[in-house]
Amino acid sequence: MKKIAWGLIGLSIAFLVGCSAQGGQAGGQSGQAEAKKYPEKEITLVVPYAPGGASDSTARIIAKNMEEKLKVPIVTVNKTGGTGGVGMTFVQSSPNDGYTFGYVPVEMTMHKALGLSELEPSKFDLLGQATMIPAAITVPADAPYNTIEEFVEYAKQNQGKIKVGNSGVGSIWHIASTAFANKAGVQFTDIPFDGAAPAVTALMGNHVDAVAVSLGEVKSGVEAKKLKVLAVMSAERDKNFPDIPTLKEKGFDVEVVGWGGFVLPKGTSDDFKKVLADALKEAVESDDFKKFANERGMSAVYKSPEDFTTFAEQQFKFFSDFIPTLDLK
Repeated sequence: MKKIAWGLIGLSIAFLVGCSAQGGQAGGQSGQAEAKKYPEKEITLVVPYAPGGASDSTARIIAKNMEEKLKVPIVTVNKTGGTGGVGMTFVQSSPNDGYTFGYVPVEMTMHKALGLSELEPSKFDLLGQATMIPAAITVPADAPYNTIEEFVEYAKQNQGKIKVGNSGVGSIWHIASTAFANKAGVQFTDIPFDGAAPAVTALMGNHVDAVAVSLGEVKSGVEAKKLKVLAVMSAERDKNFPDIPTLKEKGFDVEVVGWGGFVLPKGTSDDFKKVLADALKEAVESDDFKKFANERGMSAVYKSPEDFTTFAEQQFKFFSDFIPTLDLK
């Protein structure tokens, strides 16, 4: 009798183990099936700035190109405020189900150092970079200096007298001009404006002596021969302006660039992330996006999730160390 009982128990255990194994296998197959079906519905792309600006335009054309790969709609939603903090925080706190992602600018790596929010790269899963926008030291076409060396020498002889327009206190272009001044050993008088466009307008009207904004923002003035660019602040020369040297070439070891990329809520599935990253790569490397970027003085630069994460962390460290040294009052 005991033998029969133990035999029945053994059969029961074997049955339960078999069911468990089949269940685990089914669960794994279910997870794989879910990954294969993704995406099944529309995806929301959050842009932390107002419609019509450079960030919004960039995000929308990327979204359009990603739709072709993903075969689902991408709905772009603008959530403004807090120097981009409102929209970026919304993405951070969104479900990590693969159906919400966001556009982020370089300011994402500056927010914490500026005391605007607690945002930083580690708060997100980084999806990829799309653009690179170097700062350009730009002056009026009739300025008495034609090279960056001559400009620095003039600034040294006239400490504090050169007025440099920027896009607002603590903005990326304010940081750019200050970083350059520190490295060159000169002192500028910073003149903040409500954005780069009015700063460039002031430069063309000779109300300021220089700006350190993006090439795209001074391109029309250069083409009209009203402005000239003395140097760019990227690691390499800009392919749209190959004759303009970098600051590093001229012995000033400083690099400040604007850029745009895309992020996901922390903890998004690696399978979903790969699907989106592949679509983003195709979108950035498409001919129409390259044309769009070139027309606006940007470079279409794709970085993978891994490379973008490394780059963003480097940027975060740079700004975390550098911004506290500035007087941004």
